[in-house]
Amino acid sequence: MNDPFARLPVVPSFTVTSTDVTDGLALPAAQMSGIFQVPGGKDLSPQLSWSGAPAETKSYTVTMYDPDAPSGSGFWHWAVVDIPASVTGLPTGAGDGTSEHLPTGAFHLLNDARLARFVGGAPPPGDGRHRYVIVVQAIGIERVGQLQVQADSTPAWLGFSINVSGRLLGRAVITPWAEIPAA
Repeated sequence: MNDPFARLPVVPSFTVTSTDVTDGLALPAAQMSGIFQVPGGKDLSPQLSWSGAPAETKSYTVTMYDPDAPSGSGFWHWAVVDIPASVTGLPTGAGDGTSEHLPTGAFHLLNDARLARFVGGAPPPGDGRHRYVIVVQAIGIERVGQLQVQADSTPAWLGFSINVSGRLLGRAVITPWAEIPAA
């Protein structure tokens, strides 16, 4: 399977864990998409905790991406930016779109469904196993606006801007998966 980081800068890794999702295991129903009519889906963003980021970290971003979506370019499910360096986790449901459960100053970017919130996993029935790459990035600036990333920017523009600017300091990854059998 293709490596979504193969052409990106090599940076130190740090640790991300979750009480809701597990690396290498299936996404629970709560993290599947009710918006896309997956039975039992709740579009509930997972709890995340991270540690071991580089000392010079000034902020974090959190994203969830499906590189296996049948689009030719994958599918961005979630992007949160400007998480202060003092924050080391997000609670379950922080991606509900209200920003009520996000740290002060942090905000959602639009995902590929054009929603500023978390959209759960929703692989097409019979399309096989899809990976849901959840990434916490340690960034060397406090605000992504310094890179011309705004609330209406895409997660792809966020990644491009961080990677070409040299502001990416570290990356923590957890990759659950989902598959929906053919009807």
